[in-house]
Order: sequence, then structure tokens, then C-alpha cells
Amino acid sequence: MMRLVQLGLIYGNLYEVSSPSMVARYNRALEHLTGRRTGLDAFHIDISGYSPEIGDEFGDELYLNPSGCNRQFILLSVEQKTAPLLNAKFSTSRTILRRFIDENEEQLFALSIRDCVVGELVNSIYSLTSPQDLFHLTTIHVEADTVGGHSQASEELADRIDRFMSEPDGWWDDVLIAEMIELSKHTGDIIRTPLALKSQGFEQGNFHTSHYGGLYVFRDARETACIAAGKLETTEGLPVKSVLSLEDRHEIADFLNRNALVELVYAQGSTRAVNILKQKLDFIVIDAAANSGENLLDVSRRDMRTLKRRYHGSLPEEYHAIEDVVRRLAAGQDVPWPQPDDPAYFYLLRSRNHRDKLLVNRLLAELTPLDFRQLFICHKDAFYAQYRIWSDAKKAYAAHFLAAEYMVDKAGTREELFGPEPGLDEEDDDYGFGRNMGPWGAIPRDDDDDDDDDDEDDE
Repeated sequence: MMRLVQLGLIYGNLYEVSSPSMVARYNRALEHLTGRRTGLDAFHIDISGYSPEIGDEFGDELYLNPSGCNRQFILLSVEQKTAPLLNAKFSTSRTILRRFIDENEEQLFALSIRDCVVGELVNSIYSLTSPQDLFHLTTIHVEADTVGGHSQASEELADRIDRFMSEPDGWWDDVLIAEMIELSKHTGDIIRTPLALKSQGFEQGNFHTSHYGGLYVFRDARETACIAAGKLETTEGLPVKSVLSLEDRHEIADFLNRNALVELVYAQGSTRAVNILKQKLDFIVIDAAANSGENLLDVSRRDMRTLKRRYHGSLPEEYHAIEDVVRRLAAGQDVPWPQPDDPAYFYLLRSRNHRDKLLVNRLLAELTPLDFRQLFICHKDAFYAQYRIWSDAKKAYAAHFLAAEYMVDKAGTREELFGPEPGLDEEDDDYGFGRNMGPWGAIPRDDDDDDDDDDEDDE
């Protein structure tokens, strides 16, 4: 894995904690949440304040996520918002944390100057005993305050100010005035610098969880389903129409089509699609060549053609099916919607542009594991698991390809492969002029920095 670290393909874009004051502040927060302290002088943290170095020190990668259910967080700085979320148990967690920081950025900035902000993504259960428990996770509430309780003190001071201004005898209430003075020493001027954090619930709609071997829960779809990466021991009581595994190709294909969740890669034009599909062919050839012990360092286009000729007869069915589509597209021929029996079926699909686009592309990545680029972009945990069992030749090729072809222009590559990025919940804003429309036309959306969200840029 060190090759991935050196190329910035894992643990990249983390927030560095190296000054003694910041380390001390982190330790104060860590002890407040967990009763533990780190002995490290410097480390890196993700958007939630989790540090892989501290996780290794403790021998516990879930030290901020007990039972993998209610994620705790430590915010040293609002600059953490562009960092990935490591060891995410739910695909929605990073989105929720990012939105919470964005919506409270001014207050969090003021609070983090004084003290470390700590909190938790709170849901209605504290541990999972069966898959049915996942369906109780409907709304996630973010609870946060400084270790010293500045936000709570600010609310108490605001309440006393209201009493002072509204009660007839407030001006003569010495006890009330004394309480206000004492609280103001702790909070500062809350009139000029409000410290109250917005308490907001975030709905947990369709999501992926790594619990129970990996589950895709589609409960907000027209026809509900739960898709498991493996076989569930029990499916009784799951409140969905269908319970499927990744082996159920026809059923998954029917589910995606009935809910209008996918489109063909070549639906928006054949020229771009041909280039995308040709690269998928290259990835399949690389897999076969690596398994045969080929040296894949500095593979040129000429080398790739040589490998295709050498292994053409032994390449998997997926390769030949995709190759046939490429030929017909290049010749300008119509290519009808494939059938689920077609080995290339899921390789020819991508998500349509809807709210669950990232989730659907993650599912498609698991269904097309030979496309290591899509697996890395859409489902990094699955990519890292596959990477560990690859031959060294394939590890080297994949790592250097991703560093050279993806990391230099992540946003451009994602748009090329999957189309425009979907918005967050704001995509359904309606102020009486139509969805996403204001009195002067369409409501502009700011770019979300350089993160993927779910997965998520989890490099």
C-alpha cells in the first residue's frame, strides 16, 4: 500500500496536525470523547478528525466511531471540510459532515479559535444487531459544541438576555445580571459574534453501508430493494420489495431499469463513448497480462496492441462483448440496449444524473471489478481490498495510471466518465418559481471544491 501513499492515492488531502498547541487541543477533545490521549507529536486527520496514525497507535480504526453507528467528530479547523472521510461505514456520512460545516462555517470558525469543536452524528440506535436495524436510520442529527461548552453557554446567555429585555423587573434582577456577566466571560460578545450552531436533521435516504459485508439500501426508490455484496444470513423483516445479491444480474438490471437509475455510456454520443470503452478494454487486457507475469512498466500504446494480440484468445467474455460494441459504434451503427445476459452489460452503463448518482455508480463499480479506474473513483474501499490481492505488476500499472491519468484532473475525468456532478439536497429547492429557479432564472450552484463526496474523494 506504500506505493498508493507515495502517489497520493490513499491518505491524501488530510489535514496536518503538527504544532504543540494543536496536538494539545486535539488530545483534550479526544479525552473528552473517548477518555484516551495520543502520544504522537504530529499526525493527520480527516474531515471527522480521525487520524490513521492514531488508529494504528491505538490498534482501533473505529476509535471515533464505536460500533460503526454514531460517528463522533473533532473539528480543529473548518479547513478539514475538504478532507476525505476515512473508514466510512455509511456513504452519506461525509455529505452530512460537509453540509454541517458549510452551514455553520462562521460559527465554527469563531468557536474553533477558542476551543476544539466536538460532536456526533446521532441516530436512533447505538448498535446494529441485524440488517433490519438499518431501516431505523431515517434521520441523522448533528450534535456539536466545544469541549468547554461555549455553544451551550451561548444559548444560556441568549436566554438570559431575552429574560433581561422582556421581564419587567429584569433591570433590577441582580442574580440575572450576575449570571449574564459570568456567562459572557465564557462566550464573549454573542451579539456581534453569534456562537449558536444550527441543529438540523439530515435525512438518510438511499445509502450504502459496509456493515453485513456491504449493503445498498434503496428505500426511497419507486420499487424498493436491498442489494448485498454477499449472501445475507437472514432477509426476514426487511421492509423492501426485493432483497438481492450482486450475483443476481437479471434482477439488479430490472431494478435499475424500472427505477430509471441508469443510462448507456454511449447514450450521449459515440465518439466519447468509444474512448471510454477502449480504456475499459485496456484494463481487462492489463488484468490478463498481469496474471500471466508480464512486465507492465511503461506500457505504450504499441505495447498494449502487442498484449491484445498475445492474449486475445484467452481474454474473458466481457472483453469480446465490449469490443463488439466499440466496433459498431466506431462504424456509426446503431447499438441497441444490451440484455443482462450480455457479459458487457454493466460495463456499458452509468448512472443517470439524479440524487443517487454517486450511489448507483458505486454499485456499478462493484459489478464491473475489472474496470479498476471506476472502482477507485466510486468505491475506494473495494478498490483497496482488490489492490491487496493483485499481482505486483497490476498494482504498479494501476497506481501509476491513476496518478498520471486521474489525479491530474479528477473533476474532468469524472465528468468525462459519468457526466455532470449531481447537486446535494439543494437540487430540490423550490421558492415558488419552479425547482432550482429564482425570480431571475436558474439558481447558480457553487463548485464543491475538490471532493467527490461518498465515496466520497477518499484518497
